[in-house]
Amino acid sequence: MSLLLNIIWILLGGAWMAFGWLIAAVIMAITIVGLPWAKAAVNIALYTLMPFGYKAVPRDRLTGQEDIGTGVLGGLGNIIWLVFAGWWLALAHVITAVMLAVTIIGIPFAWAHLKLAGIALWPIGKMIVPKDEAMPAHRV
Repeated sequence: MSLLLNIIWILLGGAWMAFGWLIAAVIMAITIVGLPWAKAAVNIALYTLMPFGYKAVPRDRLTGQEDIGTGVLGGLGNIIWLVFAGWWLALAHVITAVMLAVTIIGIPFAWAHLKLAGIALWPIGKMIVPKDEAMPAHRV
């Protein structure tokens, strides 16, 4: 079922939104200083391309320990990300969600775009994992 949903997803906005994430990654990588953000953007571009069957979870919840991306520096990194790239990626996901929500068949895909809009605002410190691996992270 996830495969079918992912194929439909790619046709209904997933491909162009993944491309937007990759553009953000390239722009960040060009600056050299933005390489940590570029890595996060590439990971989420892959998630944006095939979101069904996977989940974004905070890395510290999954591993049980904080690291540089989940602590204070990760928060600062997310603020910088929000200012330079997060807001326009989130806005694009919201616009796509609104367009999809107009149709009944597009509602599940609109919901997925809204989830991705939230991730677009605060991506540093997140890991993309299969849903069955993500379950323990949400019980903590």
